[in-house]
Amino acid sequence: MANSKNVLFGLYNDDDILIDAIKTARNQKLDIMDVFTPFPVHGLDPALGLAESRIHIAGFVFGLIGAITAMGFMSWISVSDWPIIYGGKPYWPVLSFIPITFELTVLFSAVGMVIVFFTICGLGPGVTAKVLDPRITDDMFCIAFDVSNMEENEKAGLQKFFEETGASEINQKSI
Repeated sequence: MANSKNVLFGLYNDDDILIDAIKTARNQKLDIMDVFTPFPVHGLDPALGLAESRIHIAGFVFGLIGAITAMGFMSWISVSDWPIIYGGKPYWPVLSFIPITFELTVLFSAVGMVIVFFTICGLGPGVTAKVLDPRITDDMFCIAFDVSNMEENEKAGLQKFFEETGASEINQKSI
């Protein structure tokens, strides 16, 4: 395991204590590797200083591709490939294309965003999750620090940080 990391992590019992600990870590200029919670915590992104996700841009691009695909394909069929005049209607009835165009826009956008999300997060078939502690997915909150290249005094400082911020448990694991 050449790519393994040594991770020092603290487990917290409450999300409010977690948010306070994150703010303290940011004030002390500590480099947080990751934060794990069993459910979405309101105010976590601003506390970590994370920017807004840009996945909505991918959703727009994939939606635009879906709309162009639907309009282009239906236009090609009714104007060029199989032009039929029926009931005095025009060759290119754009208004009748709107429902299908909308549906393909939503479909392409949703599927595209899921694929982009899985790619960014490193998820997908055959990927094994690296779990620090199984209780993180149930009822515990976690702040993790990468201590692979840290000296012992820096690790001791992080353990002191966890003790001061109310961590119920402090562990180290190689992942």
